[in-house]
This record gives sequence, C-alpha cells and structure tokens, in this order.
Amino acid sequence: MAAALSRGLTADGFAVDVVHDGKSGLESARFGEYDAVILDVMLPGLSGYEVIRRLRAEDNWVPVLMLSAKDGEYDQSDGLDLGADDYLTKPFSYVVLLARLRALLRRGVRARPAVLAVGDLSLDPAAQRVRRGDVEISLSTREFTLLEYLMRHPDQVLSKVELLDHVWGAPVDTDVNVVEVYIGYLRKKIDHPFGRRSVRTVRGAGYRLVPDQPGQP
Repeated sequence: MAAALSRGLTADGFAVDVVHDGKSGLESARFGEYDAVILDVMLPGLSGYEVIRRLRAEDNWVPVLMLSAKDGEYDQSDGLDLGADDYLTKPFSYVVLLARLRALLRRGVRARPAVLAVGDLSLDPAAQRVRRGDVEISLSTREFTLLEYLMRHPDQVLSKVELLDHVWGAPVDTDVNVVEVYIGYLRKKIDHPFGRRSVRTVRGAGYRLVPDQPGQP
C-alpha cells in the first residue's frame, strides 16, 4: 500500500518519503520539514495515534491525514481528537485521498492544539473539561461552548451578534442580551473566584478574551 501510494503521489508531482514503522515516522515528521504527512494507525513500534499525540504535544503542526483500516466511529474520533487534520478509512478512493491532501496543503501549517489554552486557563474540547491552573471548573453546556469559541479567537474582539450566531446558532431577531447574560455567568466561574479579568468588555464592540494573570490591571 505504501509503495503504491508513493508511486501515485510521485506521478502527481509530489516528492515522497516512505517509512514503515511509527518510531521512524515520528522522527521524520519531527525533522523532515514536510508539507503534509499521511499516517497509518496500526504501525509497528509506535501507533499512529501515539505519533500524532507526540507531534502535537511538541507543537509540531504539520498537517496530518490519517489513513487506516480502523473504520469505527470511535477510531476516527480518537485520531481527530488527538490532533489529526483528516481521517480516511480503507478501502479508499485515490482520487478522494488526493483531493483531501490538496485541501490540507491549502490550509498550510497553523497551530491546532487539542487542548486550548489562554494564560493558565485551559479547555479540552474532547474531554469537556475546563481548568484554571490546577483547579477544575464546572460549566454548563452553553457556557462551555461560549468559552470554547472565545478561546479559539484569543485577544480578538467578538461582537454579540457573532457570538450569538456561532454559539447559539440563533435567528437574527434573537435578543443579543442573552450573550451578555452568559458572559456574566462565565466571569463568575472563570474569573471572579481567581481574581482575574480575562473576559474583557470592549465598549460598543463586543468581548475579548485575554491571558490575564493575578495582579494585572
């Protein structure tokens, strides 16, 4: 399979390197400066899941397409939650694989952490957990979704209308004050108990999440 893929990708103009075990794949991805990686799951020495986990833990954001015979929904979910950018199951269409690979290359290399962090505030979307330092914080589903959206856009001013659209998926005539209410709920849980002001109001514009630390104005 690896040899066939290499021949096909080379014929389509890609420069291709092939390794056949997880440890070699990890080292190649670490130091090879590749534009993208096609990664199997069931590899000798080190599984594809562990390879992607270690890469992302090292802040290596090379685009990764997982290609595996493990076609269960939890198998695919595990791969994506660990940091893979796409997951294609075998048997597969080479034409579709090529299209997905081109899509990854268009996106380029950008940070896509499995756990979001702004200052000492962290959020794990897969585990549905929020922490301020070592303290776990319990949030409602809506509060969690709102915080996740804020953390995916750190230090950006987000309007009430944008938050209403992306977090609530609400019609345009929905009262935007519901956003203000939930921002208040968030502050009471992630800021006030810790003496922080990470959720800032930008008057007339919206809200911004910043990496606030104790004692900052």
